[in-house]
Amino acid sequence: MSVMYFSKNAIKNLTHKPATLMYPNKKRAFFERTRGHVEIRIADCIFCGICQKRCPSNAIRVERAGKLWQIERMNCIQCGACVDNCPKKCLGMKNDYTAPDMAKKTDAYSGA
Repeated sequence: MSVMYFSKNAIKNLTHKPATLMYPNKKRAFFERTRGHVEIRIADCIFCGICQKRCPSNAIRVERAGKLWQIERMNCIQCGACVDNCPKKCLGMKNDYTAPDMAKKTDAYSGA
């Protein structure tokens, strides 16, 4: 019985196209509602700090006096809470993922 089951799967796998993509050569197409990584339009930001307060992973830091907005990419869980609560709508979710890296990286944006 198991030989028949195996041969049926083997023939099916030989006649159909592969289930996986050839990743380095063919990039994956993202879906429309994919949450990628947080992007900011720093010129529109008023540095109110609501995004920092709403971030469940504490990945965002806002310094109002120095007009500095920082995000730790490795701590961000791409939940979109900061984007939904921004009063000026200067935050957005880009439709691709953060590039992998060996070290933790903090992106800092200055409004001055």
